[in-house]
Amino acid sequence: MESTGSQPTLSQQEAFARIRLLRSPNIGPVSYRQLIARFGTAGAALDALPDLASRGRGPYRPASATSIEREVLSLRKAGGRYLFHDQPDYPALLAELDSAPPILTCRGNLALASAPCVALVGARNASAAAVKLARDFAAALAEAGFTVVSGLARGIDGAAHEGAFPHTIGVIASGIDIAYPPQHTELQERIACHALLIAEQPPGTEPRGRHFPSRNRIIAGLASGTLVIEAAPQSGSLITARLAGEAGREVMAIPGSPLDARSLGCNQLIRDGAVLVQTPDEVVELLESFTGAPRSRFRVADSPSDFDYAELAKLDWGEARADFSHDIAHLLTNAPVEIDELIRQTQATAAEVHMALLELELAGELVREADGTVRRQ
Repeated sequence: MESTGSQPTLSQQEAFARIRLLRSPNIGPVSYRQLIARFGTAGAALDALPDLASRGRGPYRPASATSIEREVLSLRKAGGRYLFHDQPDYPALLAELDSAPPILTCRGNLALASAPCVALVGARNASAAAVKLARDFAAALAEAGFTVVSGLARGIDGAAHEGAFPHTIGVIASGIDIAYPPQHTELQERIACHALLIAEQPPGTEPRGRHFPSRNRIIAGLASGTLVIEAAPQSGSLITARLAGEAGREVMAIPGSPLDARSLGCNQLIRDGAVLVQTPDEVVELLESFTGAPRSRFRVADSPSDFDYAELAKLDWGEARADFSHDIAHLLTNAPVEIDELIRQTQATAAEVHMALLELELAGELVREADGTVRRQ
């Protein structure tokens, strides 16, 4: 297995175990971090998985070592590398998200993610005027010292990458060795060779519908602000804007004609509290003065109380864990609920509730939503 990054304390054995842990069934970013906090190392967490997931309907089998060996070889063949969440070159703004990917794969210049970043997204079927506007905005923002982040989709995304190149980051919903859409194969390879390409999915993964919201949270998380240029209502671009707002980042939109359905999403964003911008200078002014308190008021949800995962390491789970996990399961339905509400209703400690939820997730009985709520599977 080739070098996994610049963190000298991360051994090859532990790096391999981390990849295997994250690829195991029912493990997501939150449960991964909780397991590392609880058991200290990925190797110890892997050993504990079968017992923790014992509530499930069958025996729990972590990802096999053979499958991870194949993945590592595929990534090496594609010219990529792994980036772990606690390595120094992991993007700092992305690391602030509770749902930040514990492991990314990447190709290219990671220094681009350390520069001030702005996400630029919009419609796939964008108008010719909007495509030119996106290209011009991206070029101006790159000239001002920003790295432009987008998702390599058709329309606005592609124009943003072209305008900012090589000061751009492409975030894809597939494995890093899969080009999507096919017409952006050459653009994706140029970004990988001369800019920065990032993927969360393992090599060889074809893009699926559920992968795109996950990709969108990375786009929003990398940047201090997200700019939307043309977006229909309920589009993926609006998901990115919502995720940016929930992360406490700036949300900006360029207004358009109410007669064009492709402008309705941007106009609605502005009504909901996004900052109306009309020139690149206005974007630069907003982001250069960004201190973590955005001027936009777009759907910024109340933040749940913080929980330090390190508390899980101090928890004496004991013999009562099965009964308490059953009690938590009984409180859950298909309707998402905040974890703080479960803590209030059970009058248990935060660590006990989080540990019970972790067991339910590993058993395949729990789903974690992007906003931090949980529901029954």
